[in-house]
Amino acid sequence: MPGTLFIVATPLGNTEDLSPRARRVLAAADAVLAEDTRRSGLLFQRLGLTARRFLSFHDHNEAQRLPQVLAWLAEGQSLALISDAGTPLLSDPGFRLVRAAREAGHAVVPVPGPSAPVTALSACGLPPQPFVFLGFLPRKPGEVRKTLAPYAHLPASLVFFERKDRLGASLSLAREVLGERECCLARELTKAHEEFIVGTLSALAAGERELLGELTVVVGPPLESARAEAAEVRRVVAEESAAGGRPKELARRAAARCPGWTAKEIYELLAKDTPTAP
Repeated sequence: MPGTLFIVATPLGNTEDLSPRARRVLAAADAVLAEDTRRSGLLFQRLGLTARRFLSFHDHNEAQRLPQVLAWLAEGQSLALISDAGTPLLSDPGFRLVRAAREAGHAVVPVPGPSAPVTALSACGLPPQPFVFLGFLPRKPGEVRKTLAPYAHLPASLVFFERKDRLGASLSLAREVLGERECCLARELTKAHEEFIVGTLSALAAGERELLGELTVVVGPPLESARAEAAEVRRVVAEESAAGGRPKELARRAAARCPGWTAKEIYELLAKDTPTAP
């Protein structure tokens, strides 16, 4: 019989969220492919499960492990892919494996369950649909701007993961590129200290709070109803000009005061208003 690759969602925190089907699949699998075998071993202990075999499978060894995993599937083995928490492949390794397994004719079976993006959307109070999931934002500011720019005018909520040490900078860049928007920081999902912190991008970027672990960030769609008129933008730019600065700096400062406008839009407005030399 051909092998089967199960994509198994595991709890974000609360172990009661593991489905009976997921429990059965994990217990019966010939091998569990785990992002972190140590963490997965501790999870199995809390769940009262015993894995027949663990194999580390993460971003840095996915290509190396692929031939071995495909060979096991060719032998007819049943394999379960899990991540550290939640649904695999969503910012976790596994895409290349799923694609290769399907191309080789093996069954790929999802075992759905907990998912941080969906969990955050369901309870944050921001529009849940449509939404775009961006995974982890890049580390470099320029790459963050490039990632967010295509969604500046898209009427959809944006969801991404971020680490606490980069949160303030990422929210500031999001405000610069996307304009002012509602935002929610979801942390410790399904755990004892679960928290949803709601505010604007500007307020949350400026706030100082002790946040542990990784966060799921939900940014609401554009606040079109609150978009400032072009005349108001020009007035704000004139005020900011008195403080000096290059055009791009002016645009960024003005964007922080003009709802619905991004720094790029204001910069283009400035360029349009500036007469060119004959």
